Amino acid sequence: NYLLGGTAGVLATTCVQPMDLVKTRMQLSGEGTAEKLYSSSFDAIVKITKQEGFFKLYKGYTSGVLRQITYTTTRLGVFTNCMNYMRKRNNGENPSFLQKMLCGMIGGACGAVVGNPAEVSLIRCSADNRLPPEQRRGYTNCFQAIYRIVKEEGVKTLWKGTSATVVRAVVLNPAQLGGYAQAKELYYEKWHLFKTDGMGLYIASSLTSGLFCSFVSLPVDIVKTRLQMAKPGEYKGAFDCLKVLMKNEGVFALWKGFTPYFLRIGPHTIFTFLFLEQLNKLFAKYYMKQ
Repeated sequence: NYLLGGTAGVLATTCVQPMDLVKTRMQLSGEGTAEKLYSSSFDAIVKITKQEGFFKLYKGYTSGVLRQITYTTTRLGVFTNCMNYMRKRNNGENPSFLQKMLCGMIGGACGAVVGNPAEVSLIRCSADNRLPPEQRRGYTNCFQAIYRIVKEEGVKTLWKGTSATVVRAVVLNPAQLGGYAQAKELYYEKWHLFKTDGMGLYIASSLTSGLFCSFVSLPVDIVKTRLQMAKPGEYKGAFDCLKVLMKNEGVFALWKGFTPYFLRIGPHTIFTFLFLEQLNKLFAKYYMKQ
């Protein structure tokens, strides 16, 4: 469960890393100034490619992969184990929607704590080029970033913004994991919209969960991003960051970068579950001989 979940996450991240970088840049574009650096996701891609080069869209990729190895491996592994436990408690019946949501919350919270160091290094690597030259940290990869963070700022900095990360995971994962499982059950077993358990079902279920979890989790993701990029003492905590953000930039700033966020969450959700379903089938066929 853990190995297959992590592998699916790494493959999905390879596909959507550019949109994750654009999402981070857009979320930080209004911080400390009223001027917007990017007018849209497309504008951000064009400017980053023109000013920094195409491969800068993959800046922070190693951190993204490390995040999947830690965060996604944990959350999908814990979620799958929780779902299996619930089925045993229900005498073989599918878990209820509330049970699916609870499994998603538990998996997400565990994954957030384990994956926070990779999250911090990913955010910093992705946003480094937007800082003035004299303030850039110049991390070369996630491992160097983590080493320097520990050396220069202390090991606790690796878990900076953990509270916001856990809250985001507790909001996002029930919608994403529980929503996917529920949508798949409804579309296939109850509403019979799909005749076979195949690619069409996986894509429809993934899109449903991706859209829903994008809307409910983006405000928390923005607060998390601001906290992880903040200078020491800039914010007192997540609620103070939220208060400052809304005061300076307005309520709708909580959904800044929704398009790249959904374009990352949606495809990432689709790719993750497509890869996971196929890996599970291969595992069952060649290892379990089913």
